[in-house]
Parts: sequence; structure tokens; C-alpha cells
Amino acid sequence: MIGIISAMQEEIQALLHQLQNITTTEKGMRTYYAGTLYHKKVILVFSRWGKVASAVTTTQLINDFNVSEIIFTGVAGGIKNELNIGDIVIGRNLYQHDLNASPFYEKLEIPILKKKYLETSNASKLMEATKLFIRNYNQFISKSDAQFFNITYPNVWFGDIASGDQFISSLKKIKKLNKLIPTATCVEMEGASVAQVCYEYNIPFSIIRIISDKANDNAHIDFPKFANSIASNYALGILKNYFA
Repeated sequence: MIGIISAMQEEIQALLHQLQNITTTEKGMRTYYAGTLYHKKVILVFSRWGKVASAVTTTQLINDFNVSEIIFTGVAGGIKNELNIGDIVIGRNLYQHDLNASPFYEKLEIPILKKKYLETSNASKLMEATKLFIRNYNQFISKSDAQFFNITYPNVWFGDIASGDQFISSLKKIKKLNKLIPTATCVEMEGASVAQVCYEYNIPFSIIRIISDKANDNAHIDFPKFANSIASNYALGILKNYFA
């Protein structure tokens, strides 16, 4: 059983539409959708925003549903000039940019684990699946939706991701993040917490992030529309290749 998590239901809506033989379980104010997706047994859930919400969801998923792997998918804000709206980041190392337990630990270092970041699994396979998705982009994304968000030809990046319980929407904050974690490509609110839970339970973890904005002063976008029409269909196309 493969667990698939997003922060918003819109980010996995296309997957839910394709899910077959569905059974649902209500736990902890969340709905877990079990079924078959492209001949794979999966369970889908949206965690809600933030590190605590996503950590709780991941822990429940592991303890109650016997998952062998977890994939997180959703939107993120780009913090590198090279990234554009519609680009895809396959996560390499996950950092909690708001973690600071000094003077007992170095900034960013996870207490007890003594690690500043956590690595993903199965990244090379996910990268290949994403590259194949881009080659068949128009099968999943309509021309009108791509034009609405000014997406021309998306690129795929294999990069580090910064997570924290705050919405980054200013150049000042981006500059601080660039200095704190120079390798980070994008910023979001859940990935690193999911990575930590998976690490502690020894469950393979990977993450797909679709760039919805530049996380700056101009970060004004219709997030539900982007998540539903773009990010959700990206996840569907990528996972179709990943499960093949």
C-alpha cells in the first residue's frame, strides 16, 4: 500500500477521480481514501496545512494503514530565480527552516536525531517519471489552463526543499532563506515534518512540489484553481508513470 498525502484536497482531486474500488475511513478529523490507482493499491489523504497537521496525518497513515511508502505532493513557492510557475521540484533533502534549538543544537538541527536535513528515497525513479510526464504534458494539462497561469514548457528540478510554519511572501524573507539554506529551491509548510516521521518509522519517503508562485511580494495567485487544474493533474500524470 502506497500512501499519498497533500495539504489540500484540491492537490489530489484528479487522483481521487481516478481512484477505483474506494473505501473510506474517518480518523482524527481526516478522511483516508483507500483504493486502486493505475493497478497499485494506494491510500489518499489531505493533511491540512502545516508541520503539525502533516506529521499527525503521516503517523496515522503509518500506524493504521500498513503503508510501505509515502509520497507527498502539492504546491510550493520558488525561492530561486531559475524556477518558474509550473516547474516541478523532486525533493532531495528536506529542511525545517524554522527549527532553532540553540544553544543545545545547531540551527536547523533536529534534536536527538542530530541531522539538519532528511534525504528522500526513490528520487531517481520519480525524476524519470516526471520527465516522461513533461514529454506528454498536453495529455494531462489543457492548453487553456496552462495559458491562464502563463506556463509554457515546465522544467523538472532535483533540489532541496525548506519547510516551515509560515507563508513566505516577501523578498526579505526569501533572502533570509537563501542565506540560511543556500541549496533550497522552494519553500512550503509540510515536507520536512513528513520526512522526519517517515525517517523515524523507516518508511521510504519522496516528495513532488509544483511551483505555484515565486514566494515574493507578487505571490498573488488563485491557489485552489492552480491546485485543482494544474498541481492535481501533474500528480496524476507523474504517478501514472511512477506506478508503471
